[in-house]
Amino acid sequence: MTVTRPVFYVSDGTGITAETVGHSLLTQFTGFSFVTDRLPFVDDDDKAQDAAMRIRAAGERYGVRPIVISSCVDTSLGRLLEESGALVLDVFAPFISPLEQELNAARHSKVGQAHGMVDFDTYHRRINAMNFALSHDDGIAVNYDEADVVLVAVSRAGKTPTCIYLAMHYGIRAANYPLTDEDLESDRLPPRLRPYRNKLFGLTIDPERLQQIRQERRANSRYASIETCRREVAAAETMFRMERIPTLSTTHTSIEEISSKVMGTLGLQREMY
Repeated sequence: MTVTRPVFYVSDGTGITAETVGHSLLTQFTGFSFVTDRLPFVDDDDKAQDAAMRIRAAGERYGVRPIVISSCVDTSLGRLLEESGALVLDVFAPFISPLEQELNAARHSKVGQAHGMVDFDTYHRRINAMNFALSHDDGIAVNYDEADVVLVAVSRAGKTPTCIYLAMHYGIRAANYPLTDEDLESDRLPPRLRPYRNKLFGLTIDPERLQQIRQERRANSRYASIETCRREVAAAETMFRMERIPTLSTTHTSIEEISSKVMGTLGLQREMY
């Protein structure tokens, strides 16, 4: 039986750092179902106490100790989070002491100091890339002239989280196209994708894993049946093979790895912080 554990990414900023580190850590463990939630901008005592109450409630609801991945720089906020009874992991803790020794200087735990190191041109490009990903999610918009990459896959194969990761971390304008039943009737690309062949990257997934994901959304539906999952995955893989579209399985691959493979294959440049 799969054990469900609530996980919270808590930060005095956006929470992207905490979520990235936390996701990388959780992928090292199998046999668990992690229910995750990001709590950004927890930057004072009141917000930390509210977050602790929310975390404690999740522990009571699931009957297990919650896990908190925190990137709050103010250690007093971390102590308030610990009142939730959760396991609180400070993403900075393993590095602060060695850096203090190396630099012969104590840390200054002041919220917001990181903003002074931000490249605002890079920041705005990432925000624009995020807006692009959201407006071109799941076939909402199908004009891909400005796209850097178009991820193609059957529904629930990992397109959306990968597009968002590419946008937020690298400023990549990523769109995604969900293959429909009509698209899968042929082993050739849908007409609307053909002009963008050099931007396409295919994602595939193990049918059994796809069924598990779909069951969480539409249990006992035809959409989530193993027969449907096997048929769709096989048809998509045939299309990718016939059209020579670069492809990667997301079954046992983290979003970080998927993103790296996509950028490397298509020759996309990573932005630096």
